[in-house]
Amino acid sequence: MQCPDLNDSSVEKEGKRKPVRKIKHNEVMEVGARIYVPVSVAETRISKRFDTIPSGTLYPNADEIEYLQRLVRYKDSAIIVLNKPPRLPVKGNLPVHNSMDVLAAAALSYDYDEGPKLVHRLDRESSGLLVMGRTKESIDHLHWLFSNINKAKSLSKAWNDAYEATFQRYWALVIGSPKQKEGLICAPLSKVLLDDGKTERVILAHPSGLEASQEAVTEYRVLGPMINGCSWIELRPHTSRKHQLRVHCAEALGTPIVGDYKYGWFVHRRWKQMPRVDIEPTTGKPYKLRRPEGLDVQKGSVLSKVPLLHLHCRELVLPNIEKFLEVHNRNLESRCPDKHSSKPDLLRFVASMPSHMKISWNLMSSYLV
Repeated sequence: MQCPDLNDSSVEKEGKRKPVRKIKHNEVMEVGARIYVPVSVAETRISKRFDTIPSGTLYPNADEIEYLQRLVRYKDSAIIVLNKPPRLPVKGNLPVHNSMDVLAAAALSYDYDEGPKLVHRLDRESSGLLVMGRTKESIDHLHWLFSNINKAKSLSKAWNDAYEATFQRYWALVIGSPKQKEGLICAPLSKVLLDDGKTERVILAHPSGLEASQEAVTEYRVLGPMINGCSWIELRPHTSRKHQLRVHCAEALGTPIVGDYKYGWFVHRRWKQMPRVDIEPTTGKPYKLRRPEGLDVQKGSVLSKVPLLHLHCRELVLPNIEKFLEVHNRNLESRCPDKHSSKPDLLRFVASMPSHMKISWNLMSSYLV
């Protein structure tokens, strides 16, 4: 911002040096103040359809755009559904430029003026189905679906029924096996700062704790017997809290997810030292793990020295927002209900697992129920 203080840094303006200073984040602007912004801010107004990506900028390059378009599993006028790979951040801050939201803004606008917007998140290390909204109306409805606040019903009985049927289903490989084969975890979560004052960690809320807590509910089911100290489980979150599934697995069930070193570091150390199990749990007979030919154990599977996180959003069921918005808009225009539509009320998506989880699955899937 331009200021009269000559001791501050300055910029050249019309042949004269104009003193400027950096604006503080909590500063109230005054009428008539002259503001200078980086060139990159003005550049964002350029068309978001990139044939060639200029080098030396934070824009995604052509390869990143093509890669993201291959991840699209479904697209209509209201939503876009992608199968997010592991290690790709969903939300980016400078200097991170290859996050899902930035890539989507550049690559997935298609015939729209703007790219789709995030409505929920997956952890950077996790993978699976991710939904993005394409219009303001669809984004509002998606925020409603993924919100933890119970809001009043709206639109129609068909929408309410579809809303009640919405769910996400995850697959995870955990170290150990839960004591019960299935159940419901009702364990509130709290956020605390570690000693460095910067790192945030999610923990189970203490009943008498002073920290603010959030309700967190997860339904789980064990998919098969424990093989080599690990078990496949199915997780269905009823709420959407940060790191909910990871904390519930590690602290509520006592079985941290393979590759989750944030919440299961000490268990990982013990697990690596466990001897290999050579007895098939259900029959008591010796068995050999299936090992596909040419298997690369360094791809993050359970055979790797440092496995990647084995948490994948496998299945997603949600209302057909495109249909309900069309019906709702027609009803507003004609003032009479429209009960005739060939489109389904619900959409269901299933995403294939990333390569490191496929390898682990192939090693153990013979014994799944």
